[in-house]
Amino acid sequence: MLEQTQPHTDAARPAEAAASAPEPLSKAILAYQWIKARITDGSFSPGYRLVLGQIAAAVGVSQVPVREAIRLLESEGLVTFERNVGAQVAVIDSDEYAHTMQTLSLVEGLATALSAPSLAPHALQQARAINTAMAACLLDFDPVTFTRLNREFHTLLFEACPNPHLLDLVDRYWVRLGTIRESTFSFVPGRRPNPWPSTPPCST
Repeated sequence: MLEQTQPHTDAARPAEAAASAPEPLSKAILAYQWIKARITDGSFSPGYRLVLGQIAAAVGVSQVPVREAIRLLESEGLVTFERNVGAQVAVIDSDEYAHTMQTLSLVEGLATALSAPSLAPHALQQARAINTAMAACLLDFDPVTFTRLNREFHTLLFEACPNPHLLDLVDRYWVRLGTIRESTFSFVPGRRPNPWPSTPPCST
C-alpha cells in the first residue's frame, strides 16, 4: 500500500506570507505623502517653491515620481504650477476659502447625517468636552490649539460614516481648509479675536 504524502505546509507558508504581505508604496505615493505632510503641518507655507531635485534627494527617489506627486497635489488644489516659476504651494485667496467652506459644509454635513445612527454615547460626551475646551481657548486665544480641537470635534461626529468615498472627500477638504488657516495664522501670530461671540463654538 502506498503511503499517503502529507502536504508540505512549511513550504507553503512562505508563499502564503508573501501573498498576504502588504505591497510597498510606489515612489510617487511616497513623494506625494512626504510633500503633503509638510504642506499640512505648515513646513511648506503658501507660496513655497517646490524644487524637484531637493525633494527627490530628501525622499530618496528620482525626479520622475516627484513630478507625478506634484501633479496629484495640483489636482487636489494644494499646489499650483506657473510658467517660469515652477511648482509652489497654492496661495489661497478669499474666494477659494469660501468655495472650500461651502463644499466642506455639504460633504461633511452628509457624512455626519450618515454617521449619526452609529454614534455612541461616549462619542457625544467627548464632543461636548472638546467643545467646552474650545470655548475656554477663546479666553486666551491660541489659533493652533483651537483649530486642532475644532478638527477633533468634527471628526468625532462624522468618522462613523459608512461611506469611505465620502470620508475621503471630507478629509481632502479639511486638508485644504487647514492649509488656508495655517497660512493666515502664520501672518498674525498671537492674534486675538475682536470680539468673539459668547456662545460655545460648534462650527468650522
